Amino acid sequence: MSLFDYKVSDLHELLHKKELKVADLVEESYKRIAQVDDKVQAFLTLDEEKARQTANSLDEKLTANSANSLLFGMPIGIKDNIVTKGIRTTCASKILENFNPIYDATVVQKLQQQETVTIGKLNMDEFAMGSSNENSYYQKTRNPWDLERVPGGSSGGSAASVAAGEVLFSLGSDTGGSIRQPAAFCGVVGLKPTYGRVSRFGLVAFASSLDQIGPITRSVEDNAYLLQAISGLDPMDSTSANVDVPNFVSALTGDVKGLKIAVPKEYLGEGVTEAVRQSVLDALKVLEKQGAVWEEVSLPHSKYALAAYYLLSSSEASANLARFDGVRYGYRTPNADNLLDLYKNSRSEGFGDEVKRRIMLGTFALSSGYYDAYYKKAQQVRTLIKKDFEDVFEKYDVIVGPTTPTPAFKIGEKIDDPLTMYINDILTIPVNLAGVPGISIPCGFDNELPLGLQIIGKHFDEATIYRVAHAFEQATDYHKKKPGI
Repeated sequence: MSLFDYKVSDLHELLHKKELKVADLVEESYKRIAQVDDKVQAFLTLDEEKARQTANSLDEKLTANSANSLLFGMPIGIKDNIVTKGIRTTCASKILENFNPIYDATVVQKLQQQETVTIGKLNMDEFAMGSSNENSYYQKTRNPWDLERVPGGSSGGSAASVAAGEVLFSLGSDTGGSIRQPAAFCGVVGLKPTYGRVSRFGLVAFASSLDQIGPITRSVEDNAYLLQAISGLDPMDSTSANVDVPNFVSALTGDVKGLKIAVPKEYLGEGVTEAVRQSVLDALKVLEKQGAVWEEVSLPHSKYALAAYYLLSSSEASANLARFDGVRYGYRTPNADNLLDLYKNSRSEGFGDEVKRRIMLGTFALSSGYYDAYYKKAQQVRTLIKKDFEDVFEKYDVIVGPTTPTPAFKIGEKIDDPLTMYINDILTIPVNLAGVPGISIPCGFDNELPLGLQIIGKHFDEATIYRVAHAFEQATDYHKKKPGI
């Protein structure tokens, strides 16, 4: 049994009893990475020397009665679009191949205050654009449950590293499902918080009105601890919300009696496999036995979410990625005789195909003569989608459905068909457009491949999501199963 099979609270107790050292946890992490990461390829950069130094200093600091946080000494992986001082941050792109940040993202600072240990930076789709982790410039991360399959994206490295037991938990980012979809494919717990709950300062921007950092863990309880640590108002982020951070762990009562669940008919319709549909219905029966009630509802504008999302996110990406121009930092082409060639060649050589595709789509949508027809219309549709959620939440506590329409697909199966790849996020995208929180938890298997249950809540009501997720987790054992790698 690995140390990482324990909950954070159990490891915390072992540390305080001096039955375990922080150095043991860090060594376990690097030992496991050495065993399996040549197959999984979750990590892009490891920070071994500093991690071991940090572990030793924390062990010296730890006394039996010291009031340390529950995350004290816990090893964590960070997605490679979250900047880390002194640790290479590439966004899995050639254009940032040698970028070494001079500051830490706010979430990284918060984790340092909790005295966690950063193990390394995790692979992703380039600039978080993708649903399979096949768009990384450096390597393709593989699903620990089946190495021939994708781990999901864009936070594929974050989910695969936790599923493979390389780290206790990780941070990912979610723009249209990039935490929840890989969490579902890899059989772990992934939460996209309410927009504004967690600071985006230090997250390399893809689509600023949609991006949100969130935790990926093995259990709901651990997820609640991690969200608690990284939440809160940040003066460095103008979109960070000034709302209280409740004690998420205290919400894990296991009691869902009288809870009202909405199940959108659109989430169980065309494109959703029978195995996925059945796993959701089975999950609803589990929650029914615990005293919850559910009814079918409609989110009528969700069918437009995909089109609206790709117009809005690509438009924002077009603006955000304009800074990568070969002048100030990042890759600079050696093939330029003038300034125009410097811009053009640095960007065409530095960006991958998917990033170029979205920059071009976004630039087109924002251009004169097309702005009203595309970008403005997409913003109006976004408002309607948000209103759909608000209407449902007037009568119901949470919305439940599948996280993905299918289990993990094979590497190479969809990479040449962008539209089919985009459809894979169809169940997660509306949550980002509305800015509400959503979690994916394991809820079954199809041919030994994990399936995810998505639980969506009201704005800033992560506590209720956790309560439902924890109640389901306690009544089932899907989260206890591990890949055989």
